[in-house]
Amino acid sequence: MLIHNNTAPMPPARVVVMGAGGFVGNAIASRLEQDRVDVLRLGRRDIDLVAPEAADRLAERLRPDDVLVAVSALAPCRNSEMLRDNMIMAAAMIRAAAAVPPAQIVNISSDAVYADAPVPLREDSVRAPESLHGAMHLARELMFAAEVKTPLAILRPSLLYGAADPHNGYGPNRFRRLAAAGEPIVLFGNGEERRDHVLIDDVAEVAARVIYRRSAGALNIATGAVASFRDIAEIVVRLSGRPVPIRPTPRTGPMPHNGYRPFDPAACYAAFPDFRYVPLPEGLAKLQAEA
Repeated sequence: MLIHNNTAPMPPARVVVMGAGGFVGNAIASRLEQDRVDVLRLGRRDIDLVAPEAADRLAERLRPDDVLVAVSALAPCRNSEMLRDNMIMAAAMIRAAAAVPPAQIVNISSDAVYADAPVPLREDSVRAPESLHGAMHLARELMFAAEVKTPLAILRPSLLYGAADPHNGYGPNRFRRLAAAGEPIVLFGNGEERRDHVLIDDVAEVAARVIYRRSAGALNIATGAVASFRDIAEIVVRLSGRPVPIRPTPRTGPMPHNGYRPFDPAACYAAFPDFRYVPLPEGLAKLQAEA
């Protein structure tokens, strides 16, 4: 659950987005800039967080009244070298925040920190990742929680989709690109796994609300609705207006997350009662209209 330190929304003096060149960081920065919030966008070209001097360079850019959004990560984390570098990057951000404590830190984590369960996941569900990517995010959460002395918000988005996503991950982003090119959509198995997909605009909106309320605590960013990959492919094909074939393929291993990974969005709605997630069909239609 979140604890709001501002009784009413109040934009901060400035927000420093570390990782603003990426999909999530850019979306958050752009959302804040819509409200004319002063945003300092920092990326790898500005500060290489793996470099020995990274903490000092970031500290030089921070002010005590800043909000620091920690997005920078090598993701998805696939091997031990990436895991090591992600720990170095997190440590650099933490050291910088220790030198110049900001007013708030917002750490962008992932739903991958949770163990699989047959019931909707909540913020207090067991955190026991089975992947290096999940282990990386959980380790970073623990690092921030152990060493940060300022209000800390940890946001855990589920699967994301949006037009600007540079990854070609299995799901809405890849399906939309295949349909636009008139190429077949190839499913794993029959595409029967059911997952929760979140429009990137909703991630940016929740992050902005957390910043304006100077909230502390953990919050999942998930719609509470699951859809199969077959359903997603069919929606994408219908929206494209093209005769794109959808092809199942034999599976070579077990379904990820046992084929079902639901979430309970109650904590998000309790924190922000007037907020509602964009349903997946509506989000896909919005992206198609903007293409």
